[in-house]
Amino acid sequence: MKQRVGDERELTPGEWCVLALLSIEPAHGWTLASEFGSDRDVGAIWPLSRPLVYRALEILEQRGLIEPARTEAGARGPHRTVFRATPLGQGEFKRWLSEPVEQTRDMQPLFLLKLVFAERAGILPAPIVERQRVAFSTTIESLEAQLAESSGSEWGVVWFRLESANSVLRLIDTIGTSRRNVGRVALSSAA
Repeated sequence: MKQRVGDERELTPGEWCVLALLSIEPAHGWTLASEFGSDRDVGAIWPLSRPLVYRALEILEQRGLIEPARTEAGARGPHRTVFRATPLGQGEFKRWLSEPVEQTRDMQPLFLLKLVFAERAGILPAPIVERQRVAFSTTIESLEAQLAESSGSEWGVVWFRLESANSVLRLIDTIGTSRRNVGRVALSSAA
């Protein structure tokens, strides 16, 4: 998956999540950390500790993807800085959403996160689901060709990967069918 911003290292899934949340709505670190500590959508898919949320804020700000929007008085502590995504950050968020997840092992967290963030941002998930379906169809074709040429233990590994990819494709097709008309803005027009 292409997750590079500039010439720096790839953003981690947690950093992408923080950027996604700030692209949807400005927030301070405490609010963001509560998203990752709960058992609801984001936290249930990708839990992230409070220190890692604050580290993600530092990294995203250093890269120009987020910026301070305002300062709020803390209820029982210091003032809190509310961050928002910059135009560059908004663009990177939309690009990340549109890129299919390449590895079967990454589908559960990353694809689900993309669907959650698309829904929260009011972005129609159908283009995301379709791009993912095309990517996995290509993966399945490649694995079928590898399976035909493999033998022994290699055959077992390729067969397992093929069955896993087929299972993911069935899930993608089910999601695409059941969510086809959900959302308000098409990703292709937002990107």
